Amino acid sequence: MSQSPELIRRLLRAKDRMDAASHEAWPITRLAEVSAVSAAHFARGFKQAFGLPPHRYLLTRRIERAVALLRDTDLPITEIAFQTGWQSLGTFGRIFRDITGENPGSLRARTQAAAPTQQAVPECVLRALQRPDLNSAVSEKRRQQGLEKMVAQTKEAL
Repeated sequence: MSQSPELIRRLLRAKDRMDAASHEAWPITRLAEVSAVSAAHFARGFKQAFGLPPHRYLLTRRIERAVALLRDTDLPITEIAFQTGWQSLGTFGRIFRDITGENPGSLRARTQAAAPTQQAVPECVLRALQRPDLNSAVSEKRRQQGLEKMVAQTKEAL
């Protein structure tokens, strides 16, 4: 099922707005208004066009921005959390860890320690390599990790 060029343009308009202001709240209704389509039509069309639901896409952009700020600045982690759109430091830390596999402080220490070796690698390549994989929901990843732990514990007990 192919989407019309007009719908793609409208979806891109909303995507561009999210990219420009990823720190803001972007509920489906607001995105649908930007695209001039209904909320349900927007959600379906966005996922079909870009492969991710709008919320996951926004999370990806927020995490990318947070990683860049952690790597390139000495801002406190609390300030980075607020600048990237989270209202709670705890939520930021939990979601950041769920998506990247490490907490913000550890990521900052690791990337700043590796900074001299990364100078030869173009920025666009670094960002592509560090882009979070959100093809599955954060809660699905958490559930899968819990299952893996349970299987490992069962094997150890046997």
